[in-house]
Amino acid sequence: MFKLEQKSLKNLVSACEWEVRVNLAACYRMVSIMGWDDLIHTHISAKIPNTEHYLVNAYGWGFDEVTASSLVKVDLDGNVIGDNMSDINPAGFTIHSAVHEARPDVMCVLHLHTNETATVASQKCGLLPYSQYSMFSLNSLSYHSYEGLAVDEDERLTLQNDLGSHNHMLLINHGALTVGPTIGDAFMRMYDLQRACEIQIMMQSTGQQIIKVNQSILDDVARQQKAVNLGKTGGVLTWPSILRRVHKKDASFAS
Repeated sequence: MFKLEQKSLKNLVSACEWEVRVNLAACYRMVSIMGWDDLIHTHISAKIPNTEHYLVNAYGWGFDEVTASSLVKVDLDGNVIGDNMSDINPAGFTIHSAVHEARPDVMCVLHLHTNETATVASQKCGLLPYSQYSMFSLNSLSYHSYEGLAVDEDERLTLQNDLGSHNHMLLINHGALTVGPTIGDAFMRMYDLQRACEIQIMMQSTGQQIIKVNQSILDDVARQQKAVNLGKTGGVLTWPSILRRVHKKDASFAS
């Protein structure tokens, strides 16, 4: 009962799908390493290129246990594709399917329940321009009000409308969500948002007056990001180092 069994799918899926599986499993493991996971709850999903199929964690597997082969392939309605006997959390996939449906530009959707993002999301002031990390999120940040356990189909539309074309979202009384054209991009956007929330709470805890970054600089950061990254986020350059870090800690993620 304590051993999780999963046959290797490496030679049973396309090379493209296997690459996505390995990268997504690494993302789950890295979220666990960072201490951002929530037992078997929350999810990271990724679209398999040139298909309408998506990968998500099997319900009941901890983030530190996820492997490339354990990920479950589903369609946009959450129906399991293939002979994988594992189930997914349908309530959890509601959020992901809504985003994937509305944002064809998005490959990966990362949704977490960290203390810091839930705290800042639920402050009336929201995320404030208190640190350089907040600069990376504020130019593409939206908010979504709490509507319950995300099991109602009606919430899909409000979530889609609230996200719009933004890449970062704070879910009030709930947590955070980021999206990206690659798994690495979605991870780095969450990294920046998480750090911004951590720093904001730490600054607020001092009880001292905090110096805000003015709007003109905030606006210019967006321009600077485009100039430096040529339209790409930091995930492209950072992700290989994350893969190496996860591999050194436990190479089983790639099985």
